[in-house]
Amino acid sequence: MVVAPAWLTELAAKAAHSPVPTALRPPANGSGRSAAVLLLFGEGPEGPDILLIQRSSKGRVHAGQPAFPGGGVDPGDDGPIGAALREAQEETGLDPAGVEVVGTMPELYVWRSDNRVTPVLAWWHTPCAVHAASPDEVEAVERVPVAELVDPANRLRLRHPRGIAPSVAFRVRGLLVWGFTAGVLDGVLTAAGFERPWDRSRVEDLPPEVVNLAARG
Repeated sequence: MVVAPAWLTELAAKAAHSPVPTALRPPANGSGRSAAVLLLFGEGPEGPDILLIQRSSKGRVHAGQPAFPGGGVDPGDDGPIGAALREAQEETGLDPAGVEVVGTMPELYVWRSDNRVTPVLAWWHTPCAVHAASPDEVEAVERVPVAELVDPANRLRLRHPRGIAPSVAFRVRGLLVWGFTAGVLDGVLTAAGFERPWDRSRVEDLPPEVVNLAARG
């Protein structure tokens, strides 16, 4: 078994106490559904990579968006870690036995779906084949190399038609990663020391087809 690399265990230690941006702080009244996502890092042919999914365009919330595997915490999950592993297994066919959980990040609030999300950091010590195991929820599954995510050519900011300030995004493997997922990825890659300088003045409009899918949620 390949043990988790030092950069990931150090990231988990830092992330456990990282401050939560104001826009992502859960409501003080405790409202919102408990949920979890799995940030699963592994060692691929091109170095460290992370598992991402593309949600089904038929979904009611976050339709068609790239995301981390994950979902709501069910009563039998034994908390966010159990939920993240169960959802990843259901969505991608992942074998949880091949995964070492190294830590969790502070809870983040996603207002659009009213979810209080706990990101779970994990190491894929024994990778297995993955696929869109739940076609009604997932259209595609990708192991995206960190080197591609931090390549300045693949980084940009997106302008939303509602007038929201431009936010970070990634264009990799045919995926436009934006919103909550891109924000978490940006913070994690920076904290892990992987980020490379990139042109933050590169701002594009959110594509109309993406806006239309997002508006359905």
